[in-house]
Order: sequence, then C-alpha cells, then structure tokens
Amino acid sequence: MCSACRSKSELVSLTGFPKKRLGQHFLRDPNTARIVVAGVGPEDVVLEIGPGRGFLTGFLAGRARLVHAVELDTDLLPPLREKAAGYGNVAVHPGDALTFDYDALRPAPTKLIANLPYNIASPLVLKLLEETERINVMRFMVQYEVARRMAARRGNKDYAAYAVLVQLLAGVEVIHKVSPQVFDPPPRVHSAVVEMERRGSGETGLRPGEYEGVKRLVLASFKSRRKRLANNLPEPVRREAPGVLRSLGYGPEARAEELLPEDFIALYRVVSWAV
Repeated sequence: MCSACRSKSELVSLTGFPKKRLGQHFLRDPNTARIVVAGVGPEDVVLEIGPGRGFLTGFLAGRARLVHAVELDTDLLPPLREKAAGYGNVAVHPGDALTFDYDALRPAPTKLIANLPYNIASPLVLKLLEETERINVMRFMVQYEVARRMAARRGNKDYAAYAVLVQLLAGVEVIHKVSPQVFDPPPRVHSAVVEMERRGSGETGLRPGEYEGVKRLVLASFKSRRKRLANNLPEPVRREAPGVLRSLGYGPEARAEELLPEDFIALYRVVSWAV
C-alpha cells in the first residue's frame, strides 16, 4: 500500500525509532499480538507496560473495557496519545515502569498484558507480583532465556532464587516461543509469551508477613550454588538446617536448587529467628 493511502492511525503507529537503552523491540505481527491478548474480555481493565508505537494497544482496545498504558519514552507519548484518543478506552500514563504507582490507577487493572521492555522485564515482573496484589493475571512477552528462568523447575540449570520467588507468588507457564522477525528491530534472541496467575493466600502456603523473610532466606540459600544450602546460611542457623532438610526428605548435603519453592517456607519457619 502506498504511504498516501495509509490511514492516520496507521501512520501514527509507524512513528518512533526504537531506543536500545530502553530495551525497545516493537511488535509488528498481528498473529503474535492475538496470542498475547488471548483471554482478555470486555469486562477487563488491563495494564500495558511499554506500549511503544501502540501496535499491541490496538488489539487490547478492541477487547478490554479499559487499557492503562504506561510509557517512559517521551518521544512516543504524543503519537501514542493521538492513537489512544481514537479508541476512547485507552488511558496513556507517562512514567518509569519500575517506580510507577500502579495502586493509583483507577479503575484498578486486574491483568497485565504487554510486550515488556527487555532491559527491565525480570525485576518488573517480580515487583508487580510483590507489590500490586490486584493484578491477578499476567500475560507478556520477554526474552526466551528470561522466560525459562521464570518457569524453571528444581534440578534445571535455570532454577535459581528468581524462579523460587516468582513461583511462590504465581503459577508460571511458557505459552509460545516467538521469532525475532516479528519485532522492529529484530532482537538477536527468540522471545516467549509467558502467562502467570497469582496464587491465592491459601495456595502459596505463606502466612501474612512471611514473604520478606522467606525472600531473604531464598537469596541467601542460592548465594553460592556450589555450596550445600546449609553453608550459605548465617552461622547461627547452620547447625539446624540439616535437621530441617532431613524432615523435608533431603540429605544434609542438599543444595538450594534441589528444593521446591514451598520447602523454603518450611525451612524459614524453623530458622526465621536468625534470617
């Protein structure tokens, strides 16, 4: 199609140059967009982080009741706002995703649907799980290697503290592997669509106020993967840890990557006085 024949909204969606420092890789494939937005319905209030040129935003606007789009790149805000005005159910919010006050959004979003900026995806996802309890479902694209680290199970080389913390708070599934060619510019690696569903209070096994302590324990346990778990813990609790591990069905030489996420909760309850 000639450029003179393109609609105004199409021209708006083509503006904006990707910025490497912001981890921008703009989605341009409609089939991939449909996979990402699957499950969004007319009653949903959706959070989109990093809408970029607004390609995925258009698919969300056609399905959701309201889309809150949070964008850091000031060069993209004017065309993004112009495009959002054409839909009538998209609110554009300037801001840094890692410091944005998501609890201030009204009406509150209950789903995150996004092509996340690559350079902040890992800390951002954990931040949303830890701090934004109203978001119950997250379906997003990240680098494939990041997706593997999120969904890794014990015994896998990708299983580390990050996987344990994420899986304590949510069920995680890698839905679809994505080719670099569906992005502008194409990244050097494959991406993946990940779906997370927040665990209810009865599913996590965590008691109120326990998570921060369990998090400290998990981070300490994985501090050195070559050491047995007990040797990664503070000196006061090293003598107790082997006994707790035996009660969970592990030997005293067990390493952190052998434990299930919920095993760290049981371990914490015995050694919480010292971590």
